[in-house]
Amino acid sequence: VQLQASGGGLVQAGGSLRVSCVASRNIFSFVNMGWHRQAPGKQRELVAITTSGGITVYSDPVKGRFTISRDNAKNTVYLQMNSLKPEDTAVYYCSARDNWSSYWGQGTLVTVSS
Repeated sequence: VQLQASGGGLVQAGGSLRVSCVASRNIFSFVNMGWHRQAPGKQRELVAITTSGGITVYSDPVKGRFTISRDNAKNTVYLQMNSLKPEDTAVYYCSARDNWSSYWGQGTLVTVSS
């Protein structure tokens, strides 16, 4: 399984950005898909996940600002990020889990300037 993340970049605080993750197979096959992030010098943390049953979960720091969504026809999961803050600066990783394993994308860098 390959997960290709894209859409990162430089944005000013208060701005918006959408990152995408394209999977190499039908995303219906995954129990869940999600986004994690890792800031410099910090551990990787969960940002949001979406399950095959339609449940979404967000971490407290992004709740109300970020939205995870999926386009099953395109095998793609999105993370819409609004009201970005400098502390959102990190490498954002796409993840997927099926009944046998977990998979990670290569990451896309999001930099929020103050």
